Amino acid sequence: MKKHRCGWCEGDPLYEAYHDEEWGVPVKDDETLFEFLILETFQAGLSWITILRKRDNFRKAFDHFDYKKIANYNQTKIDSLLQDAGIIRNKLKVNATVSNAIAFMEVQKEFGSFSEYIWDFVDGRPIKNEWKNYKDAPATTELSNAISKDLKQRGFKFVGSTVIYAHMQATGMVNDHEINCFRYHEV
Repeated sequence: MKKHRCGWCEGDPLYEAYHDEEWGVPVKDDETLFEFLILETFQAGLSWITILRKRDNFRKAFDHFDYKKIANYNQTKIDSLLQDAGIIRNKLKVNATVSNAIAFMEVQKEFGSFSEYIWDFVDGRPIKNEWKNYKDAPATTELSNAISKDLKQRGFKFVGSTVIYAHMQATGMVNDHEINCFRYHEV
């Protein structure tokens, strides 16, 4: 019997694997949270499948999302990234990745980890929504607005409310799987 998935991922094996294995699973380690944050910032204005198809290239280009290394990127490294056809070559987003790595480490210093900081917004537990159709899920919420505002005050860039809500969905801070999706109760 075929498993029912959320409608947004059906028809593309890469999308389906991402949906089945990663999307909505609570992420508490800083390395993965940083990777998703950066990928979401690059997605702004683009489709998620575009980012997924380039994910391995992003990992190679950005030292496997090692924020300590990224925070120390110099102009030569930034210029080389802007020549890398395997990633999204947006100068503002590449520069934001460097400044976001620095801001990420500042949050770690203040809160002990980025995970402690970000998960505190949901009291450490995922918000479980009940959508019949993925199209009913919002692009932003009051909470994503608040997180976005706080991140911006901390120096993060490309972290608008839509980007943050997508990050919350990807990292399991909210469970936005359709209620009849096989992953709804699993995550």
